[in-house]
Amino acid sequence: MAAPETHGAVVRLEEDSDGSCSTVGGVGYGDSKDCILEPLSLPESSGGTTTLEGSPSVTCIFCEEHFPVAEQDKLLKHMIIEHKIVIADVKLVADFQRYILYWRKRFTEQPITDFCSVIRINSTAPFEEQENYFLLCDVLPEDRILREELQKQRLKEILEQQQQERNDTNFHGICIFCNEEFLGNRFLPRSVLLNHMAREHAFNIGLPDNIVNCNEFLCTLQKKLDNLQCLYCEKTFRDKNTLKDHMRKKQHRKINPKNREYDRFYVINYLELGKSWEEVQLEDDRELLDHQEDDWSDWAEHPAFAVCLFCEKQAETIEKLYVHMEHAHEFDLPKVKSELGLNFYQQVKLVNFIRRQVHQCRCYGCHVKFKSKADLRTHMEETKHTSLLPDRKTWDQLEYYFPTYENDTLLCTLSDSESDLTAQEQNEDVPIISEDTSKLYALKQSSILNQLLLQECLEN
Repeated sequence: MAAPETHGAVVRLEEDSDGSCSTVGGVGYGDSKDCILEPLSLPESSGGTTTLEGSPSVTCIFCEEHFPVAEQDKLLKHMIIEHKIVIADVKLVADFQRYILYWRKRFTEQPITDFCSVIRINSTAPFEEQENYFLLCDVLPEDRILREELQKQRLKEILEQQQQERNDTNFHGICIFCNEEFLGNRFLPRSVLLNHMAREHAFNIGLPDNIVNCNEFLCTLQKKLDNLQCLYCEKTFRDKNTLKDHMRKKQHRKINPKNREYDRFYVINYLELGKSWEEVQLEDDRELLDHQEDDWSDWAEHPAFAVCLFCEKQAETIEKLYVHMEHAHEFDLPKVKSELGLNFYQQVKLVNFIRRQVHQCRCYGCHVKFKSKADLRTHMEETKHTSLLPDRKTWDQLEYYFPTYENDTLLCTLSDSESDLTAQEQNEDVPIISEDTSKLYALKQSSILNQLLLQECLEN
């Protein structure tokens, strides 16, 4: 089940002097922790990537030799010469530091031949002259997943950086052509500056919403102009006036699209793994229409981890999660569903209710509230309150149709079989509203079937 989108105004709680929460929109709140005012997220599996604190150097996969991040070519050369390992398409790796750290750890757990293809050099020479090189590439599913995860992480960081720039009210920029100043205010000064250069000086580097690291971009352009270099053809001139005349007459008031130095300033270059803005732009969606009948049976999705209702335990399958909850917390969700005759939507409401109570550190069996989830878990396990569900009217409420956590995979795995509908019909009185047959002739004349029959007769 998808979480409801939260658009519109942001709700804020203001604390009174006594620490209690004041009313918002006419509704009073006694405890701010009971008010879930933003989408929550369950802990997710990291997919094998390791978080790395900023480091000025990168260490070799096999030894303690290390090189500066900016000199990764030296590290690659070292690994080829000393360790006979080659990394394919290394320029497509979004975060080289994390990539090397991940494989450094994995190669200590399993032999290199479990991951790399072996390339034999001088295979026709005598055995003692032959050499084996190891190729690490994204043909290996684990390597491919790692590269995709690093790409997603980089895109997330870039979008966060762009949002910070949009919210920055301390911006101070100067037009590189007329030296007009632009200061931070509520009108997005970076956008105002870029639009000014496009409108007043016919210098358009793209839409402001497509640009990131704008300050660094402007400094790079300013430095080139200070060095009397044309921004388009990148030729150097003897003085500033000659440069200005050249850029005006040749219509070179634009940047060189072939210069890869500028790629990092455009969000589009971070969208897809291994594709530049030119490749993305050249793609024609009409090609998709020619392949609608393709076989998609080989599409393998990454496993989605479901999280326990009472702790942060994650499981790859719902069956494993059910076993964990039964053994660790003595809560059997399939049994509860069967005994109470719950249909799909009632299961959804029950799961969201339990999630809400655990998030608020409240025992739903005795309604006692605790300081932490650990204290709550200890209490519920000692008192066996995990299986002590409250009356149906407590949790079978409309408010629990909405997920407590927007990424709750457990909701997507609940049973939705035809037997659920049978249980619903047995346990609930479903009202059936019949058609109004008081004007039967008019009803027949307005029937869609009657109109279809008439149309078919006319066509024949």
